[in-house]
Amino acid sequence: MVLAAGLGTRMRPITDRIPKPLVEVAGKTMLDHVLDPLAAAGIETAVVNVHHLADQIEAAVARRARPAIVVSDERQALLDSGGGVVKALPWLGDSFVIRNADSFWTDRTQSNVTRLIQAFDPARMDTLLLLASLTDSVGFDGAGDFFRDDAGRLERRGKRSTAPFAYAGAAIMQAADFAGRQPGEAFSLNDMWNASIARGRLFGLPLDGLWLHVGTPEAIGEAEAAIAAAN
Repeated sequence: MVLAAGLGTRMRPITDRIPKPLVEVAGKTMLDHVLDPLAAAGIETAVVNVHHLADQIEAAVARRARPAIVVSDERQALLDSGGGVVKALPWLGDSFVIRNADSFWTDRTQSNVTRLIQAFDPARMDTLLLLASLTDSVGFDGAGDFFRDDAGRLERRGKRSTAPFAYAGAAIMQAADFAGRQPGEAFSLNDMWNASIARGRLFGLPLDGLWLHVGTPEAIGEAEAAIAAAN
């Protein structure tokens, strides 16, 4: 599931004419930076939701051969991250990868998508998040989201000034956990993650690589410089 329906307000004025997932970084759209590693990890089908300038995203994904793309149309109303997943559940399996379309990373030794899939244990976990260390991040100006214990369980930063990890825009979740959620209901995945924290079932996997968070026009150049330095 690729969440690509946002308005991209922090990327204006670029996103007045181009949807944020189609902004190019180092000669490739952010959406392709997200979809290419999914295909390389063996994921055969990706659901991409659309809303803002949706026709452009539909045209872009129609040109791809892998993975096969299913478009989830949210033109009528934005459903937020959780509602977008609920709308797409008929096309998703029992467990599935969720990706944000505005951040990606450089892999160091192994595909981080593959690492995430291999580390997911539904017996212990509701959700497994990919985490970016603030020291290995480019373009992120936040204070961090999570603390992680030795077993990999997560807790929120809360009232503390900083936390060592930010959510890197990739997760694995289970369809069964969305039981009772109504189609058309707009809600954030964070609501579900907070409930999982209370049950001790939200886990995190540190990213092996450099996280590139491209949220503003200024962050495009920062990401391109980081990619050039890594090559």
